[in-house]
Amino acid sequence: MDYFLQQLVNGLTLGSIYGLIAIGYTMVYGIIGMINFAHGDIFMVGSFMALIGIVILGITAATPFLILVAALIAVLLAAMVLTSFWGWTVERLAYRPLRGSFRLAPLITAIGMSIVLQNLVQIVQGARVKPLPPIITGGYTLHEANGFAVQLSNIQILIIVTTVVLMTAFSLLISRTALGRAQRACEQDARMAALLGVNVDRTISLTFVIGAALAAVAGMMYLLYYGVTDFYV
Repeated sequence: MDYFLQQLVNGLTLGSIYGLIAIGYTMVYGIIGMINFAHGDIFMVGSFMALIGIVILGITAATPFLILVAALIAVLLAAMVLTSFWGWTVERLAYRPLRGSFRLAPLITAIGMSIVLQNLVQIVQGARVKPLPPIITGGYTLHEANGFAVQLSNIQILIIVTTVVLMTAFSLLISRTALGRAQRACEQDARMAALLGVNVDRTISLTFVIGAALAAVAGMMYLLYYGVTDFYV
């Protein structure tokens, strides 16, 4: 039972990271009906952006708590902004010109963009795995019996709480805001939405930007949790 509980905690943590990545996939597919194969590589770019920010600021486990929190928030925001720019660029250069073409063309382009991003990061950052020493340490023992302890680490708490907060915010965005209504309108009928005054191109671009920002959060959480990233993550 203890082993099951530990794997449940680990599964919730990994599932939270997957959930943040999946939102970007589902938003793009819901609006334009295309599987964005490059989204996984946007996630990879986000993890590298976070790694670069952490290295530049010199963040370590020995950093004072308040400075650590402020620095990690700054790195997260910077990674989200820069990764969102990548997401917008991919949509603007690779997908928008092919939006009215036959359905296979955007799919092939998505695979091509995935290959481009992988090789670009490999050239710029190198092919070796990039390690990161643990920054957020410590945790809690939930249960212990027969020499086995069920552990809940602070980084796992951070990942799960961050995912819940962001998914709640995303749900409110979709259901309560003008952008959310525009996204739902484009999902149902993009042509009719355009006739009713919805800027379809802007809505789709913002969808890519939001998806890329969430992928950046997932990339940073992955980096902090596993302490490693590479161009083929």
